[in-house]
Amino acid sequence: MNQDQLQAKTVSHSRTTITELMIPSYANFGGKIHGGILLSLMDKVAYACAAKHAGTYCVTVSVDNVEFRQPVEVGELVSLHASVNYVGKTSLVIGIKVVAENIKDGIVKHTNTSYFTMVAKDDDNRPTEVPLLILENDEDIRRFLESIDRKELKNSYKELLTHAKNRMEIEESIHLLDKERCILKRS
Repeated sequence: MNQDQLQAKTVSHSRTTITELMIPSYANFGGKIHGGILLSLMDKVAYACAAKHAGTYCVTVSVDNVEFRQPVEVGELVSLHASVNYVGKTSLVIGIKVVAENIKDGIVKHTNTSYFTMVAKDDDNRPTEVPLLILENDEDIRRFLESIDRKELKNSYKELLTHAKNRMEIEESIHLLDKERCILKRS
């Protein structure tokens, strides 16, 4: 990438919002919008935001904190607000806030916040450097710092989980299943 492409960009430069009407074909058997539909829309807005900042193709590497706080109903307008919260050398963390609006009664509800880690790719599909991020206000700074903390916690969790898997012996730990909702049926 040349120097012009790596010029720093503000958070507001790549801020992206996608709004879509939730139609009956998006609903599950319970009449609520499929979580998969919402995840697909989140991935779409994360890509748009990341590609706008990076100036190149980006791919999703991980998704953190997918928790559906409230159901989304058919007929609601769903707006997905995305911004670059953090940049590494080739990666970007995109924060996404999902809001559903019932246009008949005017009720607006925050249904989800999620974080997508994206990696910028060059024309040969190799990771490529992304522009620096200009933090314009305290909110941008807070989100950047939170992303650093989230990254450290995620790495610590991975290490703990790997360590736990490596040291766990079934016979030593089988007593942990006594209070769980499972039935042991082995020969």
